[in-house]
Amino acid sequence: MNHSYQSSPLSPGTHVLTVRHGPARIEQRYHVAGSGPVCVAHSGGPGIGWDYLRIPELEEHLTMVYIEPVGTGNSGRLPDARDYTVPTYAQFLHQVVDHLAQPRIHLLGHSHGGFVAQRYALEHPDRLACLVLYDTSPVADETFWSAAVAAMDLFVERNVGAHPEVAGYTDALTTPLGALNDDGATAVLRQIMPAYLFDYWGREGEFGPARRLLRMYAEPNRGQGAPFDVRAELSRITAATLVLAGSDDFICGPRWARLLHQGLPDAEPAILKDTGHLAHLERPALFAATVLEFLKNRGGLSS
Repeated sequence: MNHSYQSSPLSPGTHVLTVRHGPARIEQRYHVAGSGPVCVAHSGGPGIGWDYLRIPELEEHLTMVYIEPVGTGNSGRLPDARDYTVPTYAQFLHQVVDHLAQPRIHLLGHSHGGFVAQRYALEHPDRLACLVLYDTSPVADETFWSAAVAAMDLFVERNVGAHPEVAGYTDALTTPLGALNDDGATAVLRQIMPAYLFDYWGREGEFGPARRLLRMYAEPNRGQGAPFDVRAELSRITAATLVLAGSDDFICGPRWARLLHQGLPDAEPAILKDTGHLAHLERPALFAATVLEFLKNRGGLSS
């Protein structure tokens, strides 16, 4: 992708905005690829480099705008690491959407990016054509994290015989990443990446390179705020929403997708079989077809 400064907000390549955050001025980067109606994509984490969410199959039909969240990559850093919260990310997202100068956009949020997308949908309903909540949850409280740890324990139990290195995965999952530096946080993410896929070892030749390219930035994990929970607010999200989850996603799987589907007034569920937390990498054609069919039916996307 062309990493140059661009004059038109939707020209292909990398763009840089300067966003006011309190007294500070923070660089917010985003990346544009593809053509067609605009779909803004917010990656997960917090603190994971944006480029794992690159989706070429959607770029064939949509102008994909990938947010490079503050605190990661070449975007700026907040003066106070405690400010890395879902509302802060939603504020920066809004600055990008405003800059794009589109009447309405499609918004896709993956994992923690789905938290940001839900908050944005609540605060700016008039700016959305459709919402895609991809492997995410309306809540990330103690129960959510306990379920993730239990699911990781099961993953370890199933795989430790053939792959002894997974014995440390649960400890890695529960490591406070904010206490590490970027290299340490990246090492943890790369270590446990196989758990996020349905069949990592069966397709290691395919997924190994992606694993080695993952980057995690520690500072966003130092954010402080109440645990994310919008269950009581979901009924106010008016956008037509696709709730998409991998059938074998250990952290944001069907249990949490059902909560979203039940709480949203206009939602369609899609559970993709034989996928984990990264369906756009595991089953890219199915993932793209599911998203595009929804946007065609609900968002006016042409065939």
